[in-house]
Amino acid sequence: MKYLIMCEGPNEREIINILLENDLLKFTEDDLLGLTPYHARQIASSGQVKTELNIYPGEVAVYRIGDGLNEKLKIPAEYKDKIKSVEKYCTKPELEMLLIIAEELTSDYEKHKSKTKPKIYAKQNIRCGRKKYDNSTAFYRDYFGDNPELLVSCIKKYKQLKGAHKNDEGYLADLLK
Repeated sequence: MKYLIMCEGPNEREIINILLENDLLKFTEDDLLGLTPYHARQIASSGQVKTELNIYPGEVAVYRIGDGLNEKLKIPAEYKDKIKSVEKYCTKPELEMLLIIAEELTSDYEKHKSKTKPKIYAKQNIRCGRKKYDNSTAFYRDYFGDNPELLVSCIKKYKQLKGAHKNDEGYLADLLK
């Protein structure tokens, strides 16, 4: 069985790539459909995902990763027998919480969270060297790429801080070794 990793956005995909490159997940690139995670919200709207599903002869488990996974994954009829399970791994409220945790700004953010989303707070308060946070994959790569241990620490701390998600949602921490 292969895993189809579907990331809500390119930044989630970058985080997963950093973890994969450093062998920090329960699975490796060899375990992935097409040997890579995908930036895709739905199967039908991703030509790459459909191509890989068509090529691979075996069964597939889908892992969806993102902060807003409210929409149900629609599995096209031609893949109903191939896709054996769908699991969600959530980064609510937003992926920027990992940066806020890394900068040890969690308690300060808590004072502002009723008026300010994590993305706005991060743009106002987080830097990597001289570069301000700009919601780019390059920023996540620059920030965590050379320090995957910090990324893992933030992912684990996020789970501790957040408490419980819905019953059908896991945490990124649940995918770590």
